[in-house]
Order: sequence, then C-alpha cells, then structure tokens
Amino acid sequence: QLKKREQAAAAAHTFFMANPTHLQMREDMAKYRRMSGVRPQSFRDLETPPYWTNYDTGLELLGHQEVGLALPRLEEALQGSLAQVESCRAACEGPEEQEAEEEEEEEEEEEEEGAGGQGGLYEAIAGRWIRVLRCRQRCVTDVATRPGRSLPVPDFFPSQLRRLHKAHAQGGNLSRAVESALGVLLFYPEDEAAQQALTQCQAQLGEQGLHLRPREDIQRFLLRSLGEKRQLFYAMEHLGTHFKDPDPWTPEGLIPEELRAKLREDQEQRPWDHEPAEPQPWTHWKDVLPLEGVTLTQDARQLNGSERAVLDGLLTPAECGTLLQLAQDAAGAGARSGYRGRRSPHTPHEHFEGLTMLKAAQLAQAGTVGSPGAKLLLEVSERVRILTQAYFSPERPLYLSFTHLVCRSAVEGEQEQRMDLSHPVHADNCVLDPDSGECWREPPAYTYRDYSGLLYLNDDFQGGDLFFTQPNALTVTAQVRPRCGRLVAFSSGVENPHGVWAVTHGRRCALALWHTWAPDHQEQEWAEAKELLQKSEQEEVAAEEPPGRDPAPEPPRRKAQRVHDRAGKALRVREEL
Repeated sequence: QLKKREQAAAAAHTFFMANPTHLQMREDMAKYRRMSGVRPQSFRDLETPPYWTNYDTGLELLGHQEVGLALPRLEEALQGSLAQVESCRAACEGPEEQEAEEEEEEEEEEEEEGAGGQGGLYEAIAGRWIRVLRCRQRCVTDVATRPGRSLPVPDFFPSQLRRLHKAHAQGGNLSRAVESALGVLLFYPEDEAAQQALTQCQAQLGEQGLHLRPREDIQRFLLRSLGEKRQLFYAMEHLGTHFKDPDPWTPEGLIPEELRAKLREDQEQRPWDHEPAEPQPWTHWKDVLPLEGVTLTQDARQLNGSERAVLDGLLTPAECGTLLQLAQDAAGAGARSGYRGRRSPHTPHEHFEGLTMLKAAQLAQAGTVGSPGAKLLLEVSERVRILTQAYFSPERPLYLSFTHLVCRSAVEGEQEQRMDLSHPVHADNCVLDPDSGECWREPPAYTYRDYSGLLYLNDDFQGGDLFFTQPNALTVTAQVRPRCGRLVAFSSGVENPHGVWAVTHGRRCALALWHTWAPDHQEQEWAEAKELLQKSEQEEVAAEEPPGRDPAPEPPRRKAQRVHDRAGKALRVREEL
C-alpha cells in the first residue's frame, strides 16, 4: 500500500518459501515480477538461515548426480547447522524471560506431578540448570525446523551424514566417506546399511581404513548431548522433573529402567516420527473386484478430504510403455484432438497433446499408430471404470462419459521464475467460485460428471503433481505424485477442487477419465472405437487366410450353438462386471 514494491516482493518471497503451496501468494509473486522497478534481487529470503539454502541446493545437485558441486554445499550445510546449534545453546543461558514461554507448559506439568518448585537455594540452582539443559536439548529440533514450518526434518544430523557419505563415496574420497559412515554409527550403532557401507569403503582402503575415526565435530556434539541427557534423566528419577527427549537415537541403556516406558510413550506421540503407512492390498472388495495386484495407497482420510482415493498397480511397466508409445506416435502424426496449436490452453509454458479413444482407433486403422496401443487404451478405460464403480458406487452403475490421453511437456527455456500452474484449480462438474466457496452446477460445466479418474503413465519429469484444495482454491489439503499405474479417483463436485503444479522439465502423460450415473451421457466414441478396432482385426484375419474357394456354409445347428455360446459368455462377463 505504501508503494514499497521491493520490500513487498521480499516479504512475499519469504512467506512463499515457507508456504510453497499458497496459491494466492504464488499469483502475487507473478504480479511483482511483471512490475517495473522490482529487480530479480528483490526476491530475497528475509528469514531462512544460509545453512538451509546450502542444504536444499546440495540435495538438488546430488539428485542431478553433480557430486562435485553438491559436496561443498552439503559440508557447509552441516557446519552451518552445527554452528546454529551452538548459537541456540548459548542463548539458553540468557535471562530467564527468554525461556518463560517455552518452559511454561513443562512447569505446569511438573506442578501437576508434585514438583512445584518449593525449596531453598540449592533447589533453585538445580531448577535453573535443568531448564538450561532442557533448552539446549531442544536446540536440535529448532535448528531442524524450517522457518514457517511447525515440524522439524526427522533425524536431521544423521540424515546429513548419510548424504555426505554417499557423495564422498561417489566422488572417490573414501576416507571422508568412512568418517561420515562412522558418524552415522555413533547415532545408530546397529544401522545395517551404514555398517555395510563402512565395510565396503574400508575394504577398498585396506589397512588405512581401519584406523579412521568419526568426524570430530559429530563426536563432540554427540558426547555432550548424551552427558546432558544423563543429567536430565537423573533429575527426572530423583527430583520429579519432566523431560521430553527430542531425539530417537538416545541409547536405551542411558535411560533409567523405570523411565523407559514413559519416554517411549512420549516419542510415539511425536508427529514427525510417524512414517506413512505401507500400501495395503485392496482386499475389502476382493469378492467383487476381479483385479489382482491393486493396492489402496491412500484413502479419503489420509488425503484430508472426502470421496477420494489413490490406488496403485493398475498398469504394468510394459503397459505404461505401450500407452506412452501410443501418445508419442499420435503426437508425431499431428493428432492433437481438440487443440490446434502446440501450446497448452492453460499455460504458455507447456505443450499440450490430447488423444481421444475414437481418434486412437482411427489412427490404428490407418496404420499410423500400433493397434496394440489403441486396444490397450480401450481395455484400460474399462478397467478404471470397473474399479471406480466398485470403490465408490457398488450399488449404482457408472458409465464412461469421456476418456482423454493427455501429455503436458515443459517448453525449454521458458521455465525460469515461472509461477503459474499447469492446470488451474477447478472442479469437474461445477463452476468454482473461490471467493464464496460455492460451486455452481450449471453450464458451461459438465454437470453430468459424477466421478473423475487420473491414471498416470510415468514419473520421469519435474513438477506436475496433482493437488487438492479447499473450495477457496488457495488452501492445499493433499498432494499426489504421479507414477506408472497409479490411479487417483475422486468425486467430481465441490468437495474435490484440484489442480496441477507446473511441469518444469520433461513430459507428463496420464489418462483422464470421467464417469457418470446418467446412461444418456455414456461415451459414444468408446463403442465406435471398439467397433472400429474389431473391424480392423477381422480384416487382418481375413487377409491372412489362404486364397481359394469360398468356405462352405456353416451348418445351422453348429451356427446356433456358436451364437448361444457367445451370448452366454457375454452374459457371464456382464454379470461379473
């Protein structure tokens, strides 16, 4: 409002770094970049310490196999985070007022337990020292928590050592790799992966590798931390104080036996220790679903919404490859159905290619694309329909209303500082009004759509994750990473607004399907495509028959039996579906 645009851009950038899914700030950032007087260097982070920048840059470089560039960044991140711990520890010895808010909850708990702080000078000194120790133990959690976030990066220092070991080993510096692996084993002596990595490096180094020791900075950090924990456990046992150990690597032997159950309960309640549940085989509908190997990876509760699910195993890698080849061949033939240009209708930074069911069948008949790909497209769409009906609507039949094989490709050279989305937030059967949170089920929306599905074919691209929001189109509630054979299915209404993050590198392909309860809106192209492919198959069979006289007419009784068998088979398939 004061027209101080550079300061506004810096504040917006700082907020966005801690809240990268906030769509309104993303749009504001894009506006700032277009304003005159706002320089690129105006977009600076006002809060994040340098070690986080080095940490993120190092991980990105390591992911791109640029080990030589990643190593100094990872080293600086570790040194910087250790230095930040030292600064935090020093602040713990400051005036009591600095710690008052942090200690309030713990002191209340102690009073409830009977350690109300009554006593003389020695008790006051002990109480002060215990508060300093507890503050120091919290420093690792504080340093491992990004600005603006509420939870720390789990196992912050051991995970950094693991990555340093990997980088040094790939870079050929086996001595430093051994030091990092030994550092991991200081935290977790029974870690089999670290033991195996250490053994491999020592075998290559020979006698020299047996005399190496863990990094001195990690040894110093760990021994000091364990010494402080020992004092805090003593105070818990003999003075009735309270301490929630923030570290999962504390040796059990250090904890007095009568305190272990309590501390184990505290650790189980820490939200950052809860790993996502392993995908479970989808056995609840096993009797009605003739699809083997499908797993329910996330249900509506895990996706923070209603009538949404993530299922894996619908396609094999070979099937994904066949459909990707179909999309590639169709694109080469210029068969972008419904889109005249190469640019996406949603963003100028991507190419968009779409292939309908009927177009695929027509191209297969013309020999432009392979018929196996077109047939698989037809089969897979029915596979998804059966699955969606069994999961969401077992008592009411669903019909395919539209099927679209879609690929989005990043335009090279146009991704720098990009802020828009690959597909803006929307609902599939109503016109979403983010300001009011309403969704108007009226044209131009496809009001007859009841359930939507996205079946992914690949994951070798950057960006492009699907995300769900609240009806305000700003608050992201869940995010799903595409992978081969993964289906995201959900109801098409206001309860499931969704969008797609920008595809910044590579090509993202998926099969988009919409289902309806209304038979009148059943996809006619599906039946036409099936008929066309069957006709092509019959022509191929006829072409393979040897030339000669016309075949004898089929006896009436045999013909009647064949028709009866075919009708019975069709009836059984219909009942099974």
